Parts: sequence; structure tokens; C-alpha cells
Amino acid sequence: MTDQDGQRRVALVTGAGRGIGAAIALRLAEEGFDVAVNYRRDDAAAGDVVAAAEKSGARAVAYRADVSSYDDDVALVEQVLAEFGRLDVLVCNAGIASRGRTVADTDPAEPARVIGVHAISAHHLAALALPHLRRHPRSDVVLISSTGAARPSPGGAPYMMAKVALEALGRTLALEEASNGVRVNIVAPGLTVTDMGDRLARAVTGAPGAADLDAAAPFGRVTRPGDVAAVVAFLVAPDSAMVTGQRIEVTSGTPLPGRGEGH
Repeated sequence: MTDQDGQRRVALVTGAGRGIGAAIALRLAEEGFDVAVNYRRDDAAAGDVVAAAEKSGARAVAYRADVSSYDDDVALVEQVLAEFGRLDVLVCNAGIASRGRTVADTDPAEPARVIGVHAISAHHLAALALPHLRRHPRSDVVLISSTGAARPSPGGAPYMMAKVALEALGRTLALEEASNGVRVNIVAPGLTVTDMGDRLARAVTGAPGAADLDAAAPFGRVTRPGDVAAVVAFLVAPDSAMVTGQRIEVTSGTPLPGRGEGH
């Protein structure tokens, strides 16, 4: 993906070492973006994503950072700008699961921890990225939420609280930044075949993994990471230039089957 001057656009994807984040990074690489692959722990997995992105002809670099740390966020954005010289797209995908307990039984430290990773980190990263995003006639922020934000279920309030906060950030940013050419949209997956989705499927249904619920899905299968990545690719493409402030669910007709976990 190039800008009006023929230069490749650059996308930073958080939590891109695996699952939905990896699928988004790879799809954007296929669409012509150069990609900054953020991850927290697994060096090898992030390296695999970079290698796969490079096979698509993209320039790709992995950046280890804990997005819940403001200092790490500052360093991450600075490193991306130093390496690529620009930033056109920010995809806030990094997240962690809640422990699935009732409010009465939740560890007092858990809400701040979960909200910090999902929502506060996105606020920090958006604030740090905006001066650079505003430099282009067209730039994008995409926030990866969950159907749980709109349809909560018992257990895991911190996760659902975090996603609601993330979506509030997205709606506010869309209003604030439209005049600056920054499009802001929300993608909300339902049950998805990822490590987190597999844990949710086991805990709630007893199935070995989310893919084992394919037969019960209205469209014949549970959502895959690539399905979510396709929606992100659409939102940052030229044809969606008039789309901002929107929330798109990607569910295969299958909502999350309970508890506070998502993709």
C-alpha cells in the first residue's frame, strides 16, 4: 500500500506475535504495507511473523515491548519512526484474558491490569502516534475489541470493562481526529480460533478448542484470525476512506459463549 507519492505506508500492529495480531500484520504486508510487529515475550514467534511478512515483499521489523508500560510505548513509537521514517496505521490488538471469576471473587489487582493492557495502552499509543499520523492526508487507527463489550456475560468483568473502555476511546478519537484525516474504527471479534479462544471454548463448553465448535456455527465454522484481518485490511484501504467511527463485529454468527475472554 503506497501513499500519493508512491511511498509504502507503515503499519504498527501490537500483540502481533501470534493469533489475530499476527494475521493482521501478515494481511497488511500482503496488501503492500511495511509492518512493525510488536510482541511481548516470544522472540521466535515474532521472528516467524517478520519472515512471513518479508516473503510478501514487505519490510518488517519486530519490536519487543510491554504495551502496558508507558515507557515501553514511548520507546516503541520512537523505534518505529527511527526505523521506517513514518507511521500511517496503528492497530491496537494487544490483550490478555480475564480469569473468568465473578466480581465478588476477582483479585483486586486484576481490573487495573487487564484494563491497562487493553485500553490504557491504546490511549497512550494513540497519543504518541497521532502527531505522526496527522502528517498524512490519510491515516488510520483500528482498535480490536470483542463482542463481549456489547453483550457481557457472567464472569470476567475486568475483560469486558477493558473492551468497553477501548471502544469509548475509539469513538472519542474518531470525533476528535476526523478533521486531521485520521480514520478510527473498531473491530469486535466473537469466538475466534486462537490460544485465548481455545481456552474459552474448553472452559465454557468442554470442547478441546474453538475449532471443535465449527459444526455448531451458523456459517459452518468459527471465526479464524484471517477473517478479522480481512476486515482490518478493508478499513485501512482506499475504498473505505469515508468510513470512520464504526464498530464491525466479526462473529461467523457465533457470539462469545460466556466468560470474560475473547480473541
